[in-house]
Amino acid sequence: MTDYSLAISDVEVARYRMMAASALLLEAGQLRAAGVVPGAVVADVGCGPAAMSVELAAQVGPSGRVIGIERDEQALATARSLVQQSDVTNVEVRSGDAADSGVEPGSVDVAMMRHVLAHNGGHEPAIVDHLATLPRAGGTVYLVDVDLTAMRIVDADPELDDLADKYVRFHTMRGNDPRIGLRLSRLLQNAGLEVASFTGTYNIIDAPPGMRPPAWAARAAMLAEGAASPEDFERWNAAFARSDAAATRPLIFAPSFVAVGRKA
Repeated sequence: MTDYSLAISDVEVARYRMMAASALLLEAGQLRAAGVVPGAVVADVGCGPAAMSVELAAQVGPSGRVIGIERDEQALATARSLVQQSDVTNVEVRSGDAADSGVEPGSVDVAMMRHVLAHNGGHEPAIVDHLATLPRAGGTVYLVDVDLTAMRIVDADPELDDLADKYVRFHTMRGNDPRIGLRLSRLLQNAGLEVASFTGTYNIIDAPPGMRPPAWAARAAMLAEGAASPEDFERWNAAFARSDAAATRPLIFAPSFVAVGRKA
């Protein structure tokens, strides 16, 4: 699979936690309908630092369990630490690949993947085909992803205007699809699943001071691959500092797509 570009840091973990808490509110009905209920077994494939895995564990309760799968060593170590620090005891974090998770076929109620397909250009069908093998009959595959080209920010520092565009070009250079969220239902259909639901929303986020977008976490990879210059990052870093001190907070409009496929 493509190398993951977002470096794990305290700032990134805070962003993941915020996203997980927001998902529980925005996707509450979809999660229940997909089978994230007390007693369920959920595979969170590509779990990153496991912020969502911990939230899912609380939803399935002590009679259920969550299997977090992550291949990046830094994210895996952070995930295990985060789980240990949490109040849940029903999360197991394992090393595994998006298209070769190591989860036994037909062993879970829900196979979930959130914001991973956008980083694995060209491999999306193989990944979703693998996910489709994991649920038992009647179980679901739950996909969440983005359209990076539709991100909008109000009241951002003007020096940050080109950051999102360069981040999109960076993904395109890697062969990734920055609009993969629009294709989720097709991927489920092609994997032989019945599409139970496919929805899209704008998450509206009042950005707190210190928050940084995914592009900032990818800065080392963007720099190494020529998608941005050291001068760009100096300029953006100064702009973030000004934004953190500003009385008016940036308002982020982040599109998110959720598709649920059910196994016959």
